[in-house]
Amino acid sequence: MSSQPQALTLEGLVRLGKERGASDLHLEPGLPPAFRIRGSLSAVGESLPARTLLEWAKEIIGERDWPEFEERWSWDASQRVAGVRCRINVLRTSRGVGMAVRLLSSAQPTLRTLNLHPDLSRFIAAEHGLVLVSGPTGSGKSSTLAALLQEINLREARHLLTIENPIEYDLIPRQSFIRQREVGRDTPSFRQALLDAVREDPDVLMVGELREPETMQLTLNAAETGHLVLATVHSGSVGEALQRIVAAFPSETQGAVTAQLADCLVGVVCQQLRYREELKIRIPECEILAASSAVRAIVRQGQFFKLTSALESGGQEGCWTWARYREWQARRTEWYLPTKEEPEADRSEPIVTPSPPPRPAVTRAKPERSQVDPGKTDEPGVLVISSPEEDLDSIVSEMEQRAGRKKGS
Repeated sequence: MSSQPQALTLEGLVRLGKERGASDLHLEPGLPPAFRIRGSLSAVGESLPARTLLEWAKEIIGERDWPEFEERWSWDASQRVAGVRCRINVLRTSRGVGMAVRLLSSAQPTLRTLNLHPDLSRFIAAEHGLVLVSGPTGSGKSSTLAALLQEINLREARHLLTIENPIEYDLIPRQSFIRQREVGRDTPSFRQALLDAVREDPDVLMVGELREPETMQLTLNAAETGHLVLATVHSGSVGEALQRIVAAFPSETQGAVTAQLADCLVGVVCQQLRYREELKIRIPECEILAASSAVRAIVRQGQFFKLTSALESGGQEGCWTWARYREWQARRTEWYLPTKEEPEADRSEPIVTPSPPPRPAVTRAKPERSQVDPGKTDEPGVLVISSPEEDLDSIVSEMEQRAGRKKGS
């Protein structure tokens, strides 16, 4: 194919993936590059030599950090390749060194641009508590988190702090003040970043992923102490997401964890992506759990199997089952369809919208006076302003002259 010569470099492959609308690029020694396009894998071109991939990996990781990669044979990086922001995982396999590259959008996601239900914005209206976004790998969890943060950013002047590994969306401050920290680059661990966050005065805290029990505990503590915390967890349902957090702790502490979780829970969103042939895009389908009094009681008791009935009966509280959400999508008539090239956001906008600056003084030349004599008008006592551009000093002077003439007569 005509694009094959440029695809012999990592930049060329990423560029080709962007042109084809790929979300991921998989590189493995001895196999052709594979793009994930609308959820399906598609191999392109010829097999890649192991030596080539090893050279690309060394360029990404760098000579200084290469010994660390050789210790654990895994490395995460967030880099811009061929003008595209990418999340890159370098790994070792039986064939040699390979890569998994996620092509990130340069656009700033919102609930509208992701075609999510606008009711999700009710979760970010909370002053404090925990909002979980769950789903399998590649289901768009990070995009949904970024969209929720962007909704806050566009509306309110709040301090947003994100802890990610790596940073996936480069959020541009609008109304809010935004700090983004990358684990491994800006902080040694999620644990340290969460401990630091207590001293950094955030209003909203985003934790990229909950994996370790210590990270989960610190996240729950932050949600209890006056912060709105958004986080992701891998699961197939909202009940499984909550159960997975509790199950990560020793059995003797699970009772305390369920009580803490019940107290701080705001809501859980579980999502999956489904390709819509008529729209030619993938749309997120969601199961949404809002933390009503009944839901909190179920969580406190650890009876997560009862959440299914709570979802079905909790429509008035903002809960959505998979089936009810699909029905809403079937009735929907307006969809956001992204263009092939999303426009790069303007980075010149201020962090917080300032008050308008004072207008500079404008000096105008005095217009020439009309030949009309105000003293000879048909109506006595009427002052004729001959031009809309006539300045105030001239008008006042004319009034004083007329007053003097009248007094002399």
